[in-house]
Amino acid sequence: MTRVAVLAGGVGAARFLDGLVRVIPPADVTAIVNVGDDMEWAGLHISPDLDTVTYTLADLVNPETGWGLRGESRRTLDRLSELGGPDWFMIGDLDLATHLYRTDRLSAGDPLSEITRDLTARLGLECVITPVTDDRLRTVVGTDQGELAFQDYFVRRRASDPVHALRFDGAETARPAPIVKHALAEADVIVVAPSNPFLSIDPLLSVRGVREQVTSNRAKVVAVSPIIGGQAVKGPAADILQSLGHDVSALGVARLYEDLAKVFVLDETDAALADVIAAETGMRVVVMPTLMTDVEAKMALARGTLEAALDVA
Repeated sequence: MTRVAVLAGGVGAARFLDGLVRVIPPADVTAIVNVGDDMEWAGLHISPDLDTVTYTLADLVNPETGWGLRGESRRTLDRLSELGGPDWFMIGDLDLATHLYRTDRLSAGDPLSEITRDLTARLGLECVITPVTDDRLRTVVGTDQGELAFQDYFVRRRASDPVHALRFDGAETARPAPIVKHALAEADVIVVAPSNPFLSIDPLLSVRGVREQVTSNRAKVVAVSPIIGGQAVKGPAADILQSLGHDVSALGVARLYEDLAKVFVLDETDAALADVIAAETGMRVVVMPTLMTDVEAKMALARGTLEAALDVA
Protein backbone atom coordinates (compact mmCIF):
# COMPACT_ATOMS: atom_id res chain seq x y z
CA MET A 1 0.00 0.00 0.00
CA THR A 2 1.34 3.43 -1.01
CA ARG A 3 -0.52 6.34 0.54
CA VAL A 4 -0.31 9.51 -1.53
CA ALA A 5 -1.24 13.10 -0.69
CA VAL A 6 -1.49 15.49 -3.62
CA LEU A 7 -1.31 19.28 -3.34
CA ALA A 8 -3.76 20.22 -6.05
CA GLY A 9 -5.07 23.14 -8.03
CA GLY A 10 -7.56 22.79 -10.86
CA VAL A 11 -7.30 21.26 -14.33
CA GLY A 12 -3.68 20.07 -14.31
CA ALA A 13 -3.99 18.52 -10.88
CA ALA A 14 -7.33 16.95 -11.75
CA ARG A 15 -5.82 15.24 -14.79
CA PHE A 16 -2.88 13.98 -12.74
CA LEU A 17 -5.24 12.64 -10.07
CA ASP A 18 -7.33 10.94 -12.75
CA GLY A 19 -4.24 8.98 -13.72
CA LEU A 20 -3.20 8.35 -10.13
CA VAL A 21 -6.47 6.72 -9.03
CA ARG A 22 -6.13 4.34 -11.97
CA VAL A 23 -2.67 3.08 -10.95
CA ILE A 24 -3.12 2.77 -7.17
CA PRO A 25 -6.26 2.12 -5.11
CA PRO A 26 -8.30 5.35 -4.96
CA ALA A 27 -8.77 4.93 -1.21
CA ASP A 28 -5.01 5.50 -0.81
CA VAL A 29 -5.21 8.96 -2.43
CA THR A 30 -5.94 12.26 -0.68
CA ALA A 31 -6.26 15.41 -2.79
CA ILE A 32 -5.63 18.58 -0.77
CA VAL A 33 -7.20 21.26 -2.91
CA ASN A 34 -6.71 25.01 -3.26
CA VAL A 35 -9.58 27.27 -2.18
CA GLY A 36 -7.88 30.59 -2.91
CA ASP A 37 -9.98 30.71 -6.11
CA ASP A 38 -13.25 30.42 -4.16
CA MET A 39 -15.70 33.29 -4.35
CA GLU A 40 -19.24 34.38 -3.68
CA TRP A 41 -21.19 34.90 -6.90
CA ALA A 42 -24.87 35.91 -6.98
CA GLY A 43 -25.11 34.85 -3.35
CA LEU A 44 -23.60 31.41 -3.99
CA HIS A 45 -20.32 29.97 -2.74
CA ILE A 46 -18.26 28.79 -5.71
CA SER A 47 -15.27 26.44 -5.26
CA PRO A 48 -13.81 26.09 -8.77
CA ASP A 49 -10.81 23.88 -8.02
CA LEU A 50 -12.72 21.54 -5.72
CA ASP A 51 -15.38 21.13 -8.38
CA THR A 52 -12.89 20.58 -11.20
CA VAL A 53 -11.14 17.83 -9.24
CA THR A 54 -14.43 16.26 -8.17
CA TYR A 55 -16.06 16.36 -11.61
CA THR A 56 -12.93 14.97 -13.28
CA LEU A 57 -12.59 12.02 -10.91
CA ALA A 58 -16.31 11.31 -11.17
CA ASP A 59 -15.98 11.26 -15.00
CA LEU A 60 -18.45 14.12 -15.27
CA VAL A 61 -16.16 16.91 -16.44
CA ASN A 62 -16.55 18.70 -19.76
CA PRO A 63 -13.70 17.17 -21.81
CA GLU A 64 -13.43 20.21 -24.06
CA THR A 65 -12.71 22.70 -21.28
CA GLY A 66 -11.36 20.52 -18.47
CA TRP A 67 -13.81 22.19 -16.08
CA GLY A 68 -17.57 22.33 -15.66
CA LEU A 69 -19.92 19.47 -16.43
CA ARG A 70 -20.32 17.47 -19.60
CA GLY A 71 -23.54 18.22 -21.49
CA GLU A 72 -24.11 21.57 -19.79
CA SER A 73 -26.64 24.20 -20.77
CA ARG A 74 -26.80 27.85 -19.74
CA ARG A 75 -30.47 28.78 -19.71
CA THR A 76 -30.28 30.07 -16.14
CA LEU A 77 -27.23 32.21 -16.87
CA ASP A 78 -28.83 33.60 -20.03
CA ARG A 79 -31.98 34.47 -18.11
CA LEU A 80 -29.90 36.08 -15.36
CA SER A 81 -28.19 38.19 -18.01
CA GLU A 82 -31.55 39.28 -19.41
CA LEU A 83 -32.50 40.42 -15.91
CA GLY A 84 -29.31 42.46 -15.59
CA GLY A 85 -27.62 40.09 -13.16
CA PRO A 86 -23.95 39.03 -13.09
CA ASP A 87 -23.25 36.89 -16.14
CA TRP A 88 -19.48 37.13 -16.47
CA PHE A 89 -18.78 33.84 -14.67
CA MET A 90 -19.92 30.69 -16.47
CA ILE A 91 -22.26 28.69 -14.27
CA GLY A 92 -24.10 25.93 -16.12
CA ASP A 93 -27.58 24.74 -15.22
CA LEU A 94 -26.33 21.40 -13.87
CA ASP A 95 -23.33 22.96 -12.14
CA LEU A 96 -25.71 25.35 -10.40
CA ALA A 97 -27.08 22.49 -8.33
CA THR A 98 -23.65 21.91 -6.79
CA HIS A 99 -23.37 25.55 -5.75
CA LEU A 100 -26.90 25.64 -4.36
CA TYR A 101 -26.21 22.51 -2.32
CA ARG A 102 -22.87 23.80 -1.03
CA THR A 103 -24.20 27.24 -0.15
CA ASP A 104 -27.22 25.83 1.66
CA ARG A 105 -24.98 23.56 3.74
CA LEU A 106 -22.53 26.37 4.51
CA SER A 107 -25.42 28.59 5.58
CA ALA A 108 -26.45 25.85 8.00
CA GLY A 109 -22.98 25.97 9.55
CA ASP A 110 -21.47 22.85 7.98
CA PRO A 111 -17.72 23.04 7.18
CA LEU A 112 -16.60 22.97 3.56
CA SER A 113 -14.57 19.78 4.09
CA GLU A 114 -17.64 17.91 5.36
CA ILE A 115 -19.75 19.15 2.48
CA THR A 116 -17.05 18.10 0.00
CA ARG A 117 -16.83 14.67 1.63
CA ASP A 118 -20.58 14.19 1.27
CA LEU A 119 -20.59 15.38 -2.35
CA THR A 120 -17.81 13.00 -3.34
CA ALA A 121 -19.49 10.12 -1.52
CA ARG A 122 -22.72 10.75 -3.44
CA LEU A 123 -20.72 10.59 -6.66
CA GLY A 124 -19.22 7.26 -5.65
CA LEU A 125 -15.63 8.44 -5.28
CA GLU A 126 -13.36 6.35 -3.07
CA CYS A 127 -10.49 8.82 -2.85
CA VAL A 128 -10.48 11.68 -0.36
CA ILE A 129 -10.93 15.20 -1.69
CA THR A 130 -10.60 17.97 0.87
CA PRO A 131 -10.19 21.73 0.81
CA VAL A 132 -6.91 22.76 2.39
CA THR A 133 -8.89 24.77 4.94
CA ASP A 134 -12.47 25.25 6.09
CA ASP A 135 -11.68 28.88 6.85
CA ARG A 136 -11.91 31.80 4.45
CA LEU A 137 -8.89 32.05 2.15
CA ARG A 138 -8.84 34.27 -0.93
CA THR A 139 -6.13 34.97 -3.49
CA VAL A 140 -5.73 38.69 -4.17
CA VAL A 141 -3.80 39.75 -7.27
CA GLY A 142 -1.82 43.00 -7.39
CA THR A 143 -1.98 44.66 -10.84
CA ASP A 144 -1.73 48.08 -12.48
CA GLN A 145 -5.48 48.32 -11.84
CA GLY A 146 -4.92 47.81 -8.12
CA GLU A 147 -5.73 44.69 -6.17
CA LEU A 148 -8.16 42.31 -7.85
CA ALA A 149 -10.03 39.35 -6.44
CA PHE A 150 -8.73 36.25 -8.18
CA GLN A 151 -11.78 35.56 -10.35
CA ASP A 152 -11.95 39.22 -11.37
CA TYR A 153 -8.36 38.90 -12.59
CA PHE A 154 -8.67 35.43 -14.09
CA VAL A 155 -12.16 35.32 -15.58
CA ARG A 156 -13.65 38.82 -15.76
CA ARG A 157 -10.38 40.36 -17.06
CA ARG A 158 -9.14 37.15 -18.73
CA ALA A 159 -5.77 37.22 -16.91
CA SER A 160 -4.76 40.15 -19.12
CA ASP A 161 -3.10 42.24 -16.39
CA PRO A 162 0.59 41.91 -15.52
CA VAL A 163 0.83 40.55 -11.98
CA HIS A 164 3.03 42.53 -9.58
CA ALA A 165 2.19 40.82 -6.30
CA LEU A 166 0.03 38.16 -4.72
CA ARG A 167 -1.36 37.84 -1.24
CA PHE A 168 -3.68 35.35 0.40
CA ASP A 169 -6.36 37.06 2.42
CA GLY A 170 -7.18 35.05 5.52
CA ALA A 171 -3.97 33.01 5.53
CA GLU A 172 -2.86 34.44 8.84
CA THR A 173 -5.81 32.82 10.63
CA ALA A 174 -6.73 29.92 8.32
CA ARG A 175 -6.27 26.49 9.88
CA PRO A 176 -5.80 23.24 7.96
CA ALA A 177 -8.97 21.24 7.39
CA PRO A 178 -9.24 18.28 9.79
CA ILE A 179 -7.80 15.60 7.52
CA VAL A 180 -4.94 17.64 6.04
CA LYS A 181 -2.36 17.20 8.81
CA HIS A 182 -3.09 13.49 9.06
CA ALA A 183 -2.91 12.97 5.29
CA LEU A 184 0.46 14.72 5.03
CA ALA A 185 1.86 12.90 8.06
CA GLU A 186 0.74 9.45 6.92
CA ALA A 187 1.55 9.80 3.22
CA ASP A 188 4.34 7.70 1.77
CA VAL A 189 4.56 10.20 -1.09
CA ILE A 190 3.51 13.85 -1.27
CA VAL A 191 3.02 15.12 -4.81
CA VAL A 192 3.03 18.78 -5.80
CA ALA A 193 0.75 18.48 -8.81
CA PRO A 194 1.47 20.22 -12.14
CA SER A 195 -0.53 23.25 -11.07
CA ASN A 196 0.24 26.97 -11.13
CA PRO A 197 2.92 27.49 -8.44
CA PHE A 198 1.64 30.95 -7.53
CA LEU A 199 -2.14 30.69 -7.90
CA SER A 200 -2.70 27.07 -6.87
CA ILE A 201 0.20 25.79 -4.75
CA ASP A 202 1.19 28.94 -2.83
CA PRO A 203 -2.33 29.42 -1.39
CA LEU A 204 -2.19 25.85 -0.05
CA LEU A 205 1.20 26.48 1.52
CA SER A 206 0.05 29.78 3.04
CA VAL A 207 -2.31 27.99 5.44
CA ARG A 208 -0.81 27.85 8.90
CA GLY A 209 1.50 24.88 9.33
CA VAL A 210 1.07 23.35 5.87
CA ARG A 211 4.34 24.57 4.35
CA GLU A 212 6.21 23.54 7.50
CA GLN A 213 4.70 20.07 7.44
CA VAL A 214 5.52 19.57 3.76
CA THR A 215 9.11 20.81 4.07
CA SER A 216 9.70 18.66 7.15
CA ASN A 217 8.78 15.68 4.94
CA ARG A 218 10.86 16.89 1.97
CA ALA A 219 12.41 13.45 1.47
CA LYS A 220 9.08 12.09 0.26
CA VAL A 221 7.95 15.12 -1.78
CA VAL A 222 7.97 15.09 -5.58
CA ALA A 223 7.00 18.12 -7.68
CA VAL A 224 5.83 17.98 -11.29
CA SER A 225 6.59 20.99 -13.47
CA PRO A 226 3.55 22.68 -15.08
CA ILE A 227 5.87 24.39 -17.58
CA ILE A 228 6.85 22.55 -20.76
CA GLY A 229 9.20 24.16 -23.24
CA GLY A 230 8.84 27.56 -21.61
CA GLN A 231 5.05 27.52 -21.82
CA ALA A 232 2.21 26.68 -19.47
CA VAL A 233 -0.02 23.85 -20.63
CA LYS A 234 -3.02 25.79 -19.34
CA GLY A 235 -3.51 29.09 -17.55
CA PRO A 236 -1.27 32.10 -16.83
CA ALA A 237 1.64 30.40 -15.03
CA ALA A 238 4.21 31.44 -17.64
CA ASP A 239 3.00 35.05 -17.66
CA ILE A 240 3.15 35.25 -13.87
CA LEU A 241 6.63 33.73 -13.74
CA GLN A 242 7.76 36.48 -16.10
CA SER A 243 5.84 39.27 -14.34
CA LEU A 244 7.33 38.35 -10.97
CA GLY A 245 10.87 38.16 -12.32
CA HIS A 246 11.36 34.40 -12.52
CA ASP A 247 12.84 32.36 -15.34
CA VAL A 248 10.00 31.16 -17.57
CA SER A 249 11.07 27.54 -17.68
CA ALA A 250 11.11 24.32 -15.72
CA LEU A 251 14.25 25.72 -14.06
CA GLY A 252 12.25 28.70 -12.82
CA VAL A 253 9.68 26.34 -11.31
CA ALA A 254 12.37 24.13 -9.77
CA ARG A 255 13.87 27.13 -7.99
CA LEU A 256 10.49 27.80 -6.39
CA TYR A 257 10.27 24.23 -5.11
CA GLU A 258 13.86 23.45 -4.11
CA ASP A 259 13.15 23.79 -0.37
CA LEU A 260 9.92 21.85 -0.72
CA ALA A 261 10.69 18.77 -2.79
CA LYS A 262 13.42 16.15 -3.05
CA VAL A 263 12.44 15.03 -6.56
CA PHE A 264 11.53 17.18 -9.56
CA VAL A 265 9.78 15.81 -12.65
CA LEU A 266 10.05 17.67 -15.93
CA ASP A 267 9.01 16.94 -19.49
CA GLU A 268 11.38 15.35 -21.98
CA THR A 269 11.16 18.58 -24.00
CA ASP A 270 13.18 20.18 -21.19
CA ALA A 271 15.68 17.34 -20.74
CA ALA A 272 18.59 19.73 -21.40
CA LEU A 273 17.74 21.52 -18.14
CA ALA A 274 17.95 18.41 -15.97
CA ASP A 275 21.62 18.66 -15.02
CA VAL A 276 21.39 22.40 -14.37
CA ILE A 277 18.37 21.94 -12.11
CA ALA A 278 20.01 19.10 -10.21
CA ALA A 279 23.24 21.04 -9.69
CA GLU A 280 21.54 24.26 -8.63
CA THR A 281 18.76 22.89 -6.43
CA GLY A 282 20.08 19.57 -5.17
CA MET A 283 16.88 17.87 -6.25
CA ARG A 284 16.88 14.55 -8.04
CA VAL A 285 15.57 15.34 -11.52
CA VAL A 286 13.55 12.80 -13.48
CA VAL A 287 12.69 13.31 -17.15
CA MET A 288 9.51 11.80 -18.58
CA PRO A 289 6.56 12.80 -20.80
CA THR A 290 4.33 15.07 -18.70
CA LEU A 291 1.75 16.25 -21.23
CA MET A 292 -1.47 14.47 -20.25
CA THR A 293 -3.22 14.10 -23.59
CA ASP A 294 -5.18 10.93 -22.81
CA VAL A 295 -5.85 8.41 -20.06
CA GLU A 296 -2.73 6.38 -20.85
CA ALA A 297 -0.55 9.50 -20.62
CA LYS A 298 -2.12 10.44 -17.28
CA MET A 299 -1.49 6.97 -15.90
CA ALA A 300 2.09 6.89 -17.17
CA LEU A 301 2.87 10.24 -15.54
CA ALA A 302 1.27 9.22 -12.24
CA ARG A 303 3.11 5.90 -12.22
CA GLY A 304 6.43 7.46 -13.14
CA THR A 305 6.06 10.19 -10.54
CA LEU A 306 5.40 7.68 -7.77
CA GLU A 307 8.31 5.49 -8.85
CA ALA A 308 10.63 8.51 -8.85
CA ALA A 309 9.55 9.51 -5.35
CA LEU A 310 9.76 6.01 -3.92
CA ASP A 311 13.23 5.46 -5.41
CA VAL A 312 14.45 8.33 -3.26
CA ALA A 313 12.38 7.52 -0.17
